[in-house]
Formats: sequence, C-alpha cells, structure tokens
Amino acid sequence: MKRSAWRYLWTSEDIRKKLLITLGLLILYRLAANIPVPGIDRLALSQLTQAGGAAGNLVGLLDLLSGGTVSRFSVLAMGVYPYITAQIILQLLMPIIPALEAKMKENPREGQKWMEKWTVILTVPMALLSAVGQINIFNSIAGAPILQIGFSSDLLLSTATALLSMIAGTMFGIWLGQLISEYGIPNQGLSLIIFAGIVSRLPESLNAILRDQQRGWWLAIIMLVILALTIFAIVFVQQGRRNVPVMFPGRRIGNRMSMPVRSNLPLMVNMAGMIPLIFAQSMLTFPAIVASFFLASKTEWVANLAKGVSDVFGGNSPWYSLMYFVMVVLFTFFYTDVLFAQQNYGDNLKKQGAQIPGVTRGGPTQRYLTKVQRRITLPGALFLGFVAVLPFILGELLNIQQAGLSLISAAGMLIVVGVVRDTFNIIDTELKLHGYDDSLIKG
Repeated sequence: MKRSAWRYLWTSEDIRKKLLITLGLLILYRLAANIPVPGIDRLALSQLTQAGGAAGNLVGLLDLLSGGTVSRFSVLAMGVYPYITAQIILQLLMPIIPALEAKMKENPREGQKWMEKWTVILTVPMALLSAVGQINIFNSIAGAPILQIGFSSDLLLSTATALLSMIAGTMFGIWLGQLISEYGIPNQGLSLIIFAGIVSRLPESLNAILRDQQRGWWLAIIMLVILALTIFAIVFVQQGRRNVPVMFPGRRIGNRMSMPVRSNLPLMVNMAGMIPLIFAQSMLTFPAIVASFFLASKTEWVANLAKGVSDVFGGNSPWYSLMYFVMVVLFTFFYTDVLFAQQNYGDNLKKQGAQIPGVTRGGPTQRYLTKVQRRITLPGALFLGFVAVLPFILGELLNIQQAGLSLISAAGMLIVVGVVRDTFNIIDTELKLHGYDDSLIKG
C-alpha cells in the first residue's frame, strides 16, 4: 500500500527517537527562557518593551531573534548569538592569517576540532562584552536602570551574579544546540533553537497588531500580505542561481574514450544567507556597547560623546536604518567573497581537468568566476538590505509598535525559511538512508 513520508517518520524507531530528542530539548530551552536575570526592575523593563522609534524597532528585532527572552530579560537574553559572532570572526580571520588557512587545508578534521574549541573559548568574552553592553544600552533606551551594574563594593556581587547568569544561559543554549545536532536532527541544533524562538513569538506579534482597536484587523491583513510576499521573494532569491557552463573531459572506458561532458556550475545569488544581517547588527551595536562603558563618566564631554554614540548606534537615531542597510549590503559582498575564495573553484576544476569555455584553467578561471559571483551578488545584497530595513520603513509609514513589526523581521524570515528548507532536506536524506521510497511500499 502507499505510505506517506510523515507516517514512515513515526514508524521508523531511529528517526522517531531523533525527532523526540529534538522536540524535548527545544521544550527545555523554551522553559529556561522564562528564568529572569536576578535583580531585574520589572517597571523599567516594561518601559523598554514599549519604546518607540528606531530604538523600539531594534529592541523588537532582538526580542524576536531571542525568542522573547529580551522582553523578559531572562538568562537567555543573548541567545546563542555570541557563539555565532565568535564563529564568524574566526571564519573571517582564516584568509587574513595564512597559518589558520593552512591548518584547515592540511587536516580538515583536526582543523574543524580546533575551530570548534576556539569558537567556544571566544564565546565567553564575547558573551561578557555583549551582556554588559546589552544591559547598558537597554538602560539608556528605557530611561531607567533595568538592572544596575557596577564595580563598586555595593554592586559588585549583584553585577557578578547577573553577568555570570547571562553567560551561563548562553553556554547552556549552545550546549543544548550541540546535543540536538549530535542526538537529534543532525547539524541543525543552533538553527532550530533560533527557529523555535522566532516561531514562538509570531502569535504574540500578530496579537500586538490586533490590539489596535481602530485599525487592528486591516493592519493585520496588510502585514500578513506583506509577510507572504516577502517570504515568496526570499525563497525566490534564495533559490536564484547563475549556471556557468563547464566542460568536463571524457573518460577512458576500456579502449574507447567517451565524449566530453557539458555541465553547469551553479553560483548562488545569495550565498551569504542571514550572516550579513547578524554581522551588520553586531558591528552596528559594537560602538554603542563600547560607549555604554563611558555613560557614567564624570567628565562631561566624555559622557555627552558616549551618549551621542549610544543613541546613534543603539537605535535612537533616524540614521540607524540607513546605516543598517549599507552595512548589510557591504557585509553581503565581503562575506560572499570570503566564502567564494575558500571554495577555490579555479584549482578544483583544474584538478578535474574541467574548463569553462573560452577561459584559461586555474587562476583566470577563479578570477572570472569571482567577477560573475560579484555581479549576481549585487541584486541579492540590495534585496537583503531592503528586507532588513523593511520593519523600520513600515514602522514609520503605518505607525506600528515594535512588537507588531517583529512579525516581518528580515532576519527572522530568513532564518525560518532557511531552517525549514534545510530540515526538510535532512529528513528526506534520513528517510532515504532508512530505505524509504516514494513509490509503493508493500505493507
């Protein structure tokens, strides 16, 4: 009889076990997301969640990506993003430091272990820096201290407790993600944790729009239509390819030589995915994090300068969305160039004896493909930048609160679309490995 893939998922003991482990660990993460950081001022926190303007949109974006942990200021308020930032930094250092690149090429397996070890080590100082900066920035946005931190004798113990709890929360989330990748759905741990948080916030975002008594329903319809169109556009761009013709040499079969094979090398319009959004946001908030350390300076001009930098890069400036757009576009090109250089198509095609018609093998092939990749990256980068600032644009045009705008967050939609697609591909691969066939199965 004919059986569906989903029915086979449940009848296969191994796949069912992986799905249940994944679900259980995600539930555990969501339960831990409700544990607040010690010493939080609930009244000041409510003022933060009601902030308007660019700062409110920034808070809403961070709240969405963290799965609502920012609005509760839980121990998981930073999510697993310090780990992702550390991972990106090490990846970007590879082409800059030849020793790292050589280490990865000589022994990829050992190089991967080394990379994983130092990513975790670098995560700790990144999480500490992010925790201090996040607290100071949110204190500034809320207009009242959400959490008082300092290194005076009366604040030292409470500061250490708060920072250690936030760092521990981040490391706990990373550990759960690694458990999911190892015992649940392979290689999807951190992605599924972020995905679960985003999806859990969508009903609340829609409800925030419906609470507007005068225009709630038609605003909700407009936002859902925009959401559907944007998801369609994201899928369309993500699937976009430029097929470069490649000729592979014929193979000798016995005493005969087969004809050369004509194939295509697909180059992606958006190779970088959501990484430019995360990196642009991290780089934009970094000056605000540094400035937050000088907000309480006794020197007036230093305190005023720190306040100005914190306002501009913390989301309180109308220029924030323009800077965000430019940074996303630039980082899309930069990160794509780094990834493309690591692929080294020129040498790989040369080793296989393949050639692009009219292009010399080796270095000229790599330069030609890099030129093509940059050309097709331009529309992808501009699209990514536009979708990134779409919540800010709609916030100004429709005067929607930050909780509603998180419904159409670019980073959120890219993550959701990417994780769903990758998870389905992994499950499909698992089904094939377990002997599942789309044709008739004898029951």
